Parts: sequence; C-alpha cells; structure tokens
Amino acid sequence: MLWSVLVLILCNIPSEDVPGAGLFFEGFDKLAHLGFFFTLTVLLFFGKINQQNSYEYRILTIVKILLINVALGGGIELLQWKVFTYRSADWWDFFADMTGLGMGIFSYLLLHRKAYLIRFVKQD
Repeated sequence: MLWSVLVLILCNIPSEDVPGAGLFFEGFDKLAHLGFFFTLTVLLFFGKINQQNSYEYRILTIVKILLINVALGGGIELLQWKVFTYRSADWWDFFADMTGLGMGIFSYLLLHRKAYLIRFVKQD
C-alpha cells in the first residue's frame, strides 16, 4: 500500500521538482515506470505469500494483482491527463507500467516454481 502511494506521488509531481531530472537519458521516465511497477508487483506477491503462509499457486492471486496494477497505471495516466495538467499522459508510460507488471508476474512464476521444487519435490 505504501509503495502504491509513493508511486502515485512520484508519477504526478512536476518534473521540474525532481532534482537532477535533466541529467538522465531520454526515456528515463519509461524506465522509472517499469521499475516502479515491477517493484510493486513483487511486493504484492510477497505480501500475498506471507498472508497465505504458503507457496500454493493461485491464479486468482495473479488476476487480482494484475487488476490492481492496471487500475493504478491507468489511473495515473488519467490523472495526468485530466488533473495534473503539468504532466502529460502517455500511452508509452502505461506500456512501461504493464511491462514492469509482466516482468513481476514472470519473476513470481519462475521463483514460485523453483520454491515449489525445492520444498516439495526434493523431499522425496
């Protein structure tokens, strides 16, 4: 939850208020979006695993996290379009958000499988 609020704030502050924003390469904004949403996805999966207290694979968990991220990414772009007009809404930002989401889901699936194999298969 806290990371979601931080992402919302960082994506909507004026770019002039970000120290050293001009020092980075063109497109750094997209990389930041990707990193924000990758981290958010990983944190959501980590929280869900701790809440369930198991590594049990659930498709519903993936769907919920997918919907949360799509809503947040789309909401940020809508806010930039209608409310924070000093920022520009950009489909490529949303694409970067969803790429970070996809990377996070892929990481979860990959690491989940590895944890499952270590925990259950090697006991035999």
